[in-house]
Amino acid sequence: MLFVEYGQVDVKDGAFVVIDKTGIRTHIPVGSVACIMLEPGTRVSHAAIKLAAQVGTLLVWVGEAGVRVYASGQPGGARADRLLYQASLALDDTLRLKVVRKMYEFRFGEEPPQRRSVEQLRGIEGARVKKLYQLLAQRHGVTWQGRHYDPKDWNKGDIANQCLSAATACLYGITEAAILAAGYAPAVGFIHTGKPLSFVYDIADLFKFDTVVPVAFKIAARSPSKPDKEVRRACRDIFRETRLLKKIIPSIEEVLSSGGIEPPKAPEESVPPAIPNPESIGDEGHRSGG
Repeated sequence: MLFVEYGQVDVKDGAFVVIDKTGIRTHIPVGSVACIMLEPGTRVSHAAIKLAAQVGTLLVWVGEAGVRVYASGQPGGARADRLLYQASLALDDTLRLKVVRKMYEFRFGEEPPQRRSVEQLRGIEGARVKKLYQLLAQRHGVTWQGRHYDPKDWNKGDIANQCLSAATACLYGITEAAILAAGYAPAVGFIHTGKPLSFVYDIADLFKFDTVVPVAFKIAARSPSKPDKEVRRACRDIFRETRLLKKIIPSIEEVLSSGGIEPPKAPEESVPPAIPNPESIGDEGHRSGG
């Protein structure tokens, strides 16, 4: 994946390039890039979008460091193999439970209780999350009355809830970008269901208390006048420092693999890279450079 900011993305002399304000071109091997994140200050030509679509490279228009997702091009690079894999796991009750149990283990570092349904595990998880909120509030000296907010009225929430809402929105943005880039469906969830971003909530929860929630409480303790802006900037910085985007997709693969079924292979007719990797001149058993 690549992030591009403050430049014109275009096709010049047959090459996919980013042109900065001084006119310097930087070539991007678009055929071997899974996803290009277009940050603020980026302009994209029709020719560039067309070439990215032809080679199956996803374009995602995001905020700084992916703290918001505004729009996306062709999710999954014109392939449905991972989407079908995800749906197969979600539609089978036994496989879905295996995935949910793995998510619980990933999140809390221990195996969940045996002989529990998805609904029961959801309840156990909710109780543990409430306790984590209380502990973090105490640690940072923040008055905490519970997670209460009105999506339609930002000002109804107290300072802690405003910070948490802003922080989780940032995490949902970068998580959705990763899910789209990997070719999965944001709506096909396992713990969360029935919402356009159910799978986004599932995966974001795996990282929430290690990343954005502590940031939210830390900022809430200072009672800033514009908490949402401070939280977004802090989340942007922590995403870059921890290289979170690179961790999300392997984590998705890990939790889905717990279902125990083989992911389908990419179909032969799937879109190939426009710029294939050079063939190795080394014999079998020898490593080539690359």
